[in-house]
Amino acid sequence: MRTWYGLGAIVLAVAASGCIERKLQLTSDPPGATVWVSGVEVGTTPVTTPFTWHGEYEIIVRHEGYDTVKAARNVPPRIYEVPPLDLLSALAPWTYHDTRHFHFTMNKLDLPDDAELIDSARRMRSETLKPVESK
Repeated sequence: MRTWYGLGAIVLAVAASGCIERKLQLTSDPPGATVWVSGVEVGTTPVTTPFTWHGEYEIIVRHEGYDTVKAARNVPPRIYEVPPLDLLSALAPWTYHDTRHFHFTMNKLDLPDDAELIDSARRMRSETLKPVESK
């Protein structure tokens, strides 16, 4: 009977030792952009953040003077995380490291000069002050 308890303890120790460490590594050009992953601010690029679930993530990258980047990125499971192989990887006595890298290139924001801005404001004012036609 003690043999079974000892064997059970060994199996539990081996099963508890294996794990998977998942990370998203996010970079941008230019660096220093603020990043949100699925609505949660994770820091400024370059940034590494853990993730738990596979699937699609909405990533927003913002930097002053540049257009905001909104992107959906799919994070599929690795082969060792697909059933039934996931059971074997959970029993492995080592840690799997699953790091996904996404890079975002940002475009410089094209701001109008003062004359264009004033002209646009005048056009909008004249359009909004037009009388409403009644039927």
